[in-house]
Amino acid sequence: MKFRPLHDRVVIRRAAGDVKSKGGIIIPDTAKEKPQEGEVVAVGPGLRDEDGKLIPLDLKIGDSVLFGKWSGSEIKVDGEELLIMKESDIMGVVETTEAARKAA
Repeated sequence: MKFRPLHDRVVIRRAAGDVKSKGGIIIPDTAKEKPQEGEVVAVGPGLRDEDGKLIPLDLKIGDSVLFGKWSGSEIKVDGEELLIMKESDIMGVVETTEAARKAA
């Protein structure tokens, strides 16, 4: 099954959480805190303004993003747990070192 988000929705694969604490203690699944970082898997086409013109999203597939702790809704697609949220729920894009160097 393929999933295509509509409007300004974004589908995100949450980053893997830490298995061990800094002190080396193994953290059970029930006590793990879910990471607030993930990778964009799919993006919608964007919103329409008052004139009906399409305003595309600033995000693209493959972007690494940060989002709020309670942002989005968890969905399951083909057995994989994903998050779907509005673009406005995303706080920012984490740039890689190469992209950061080009921007500077």
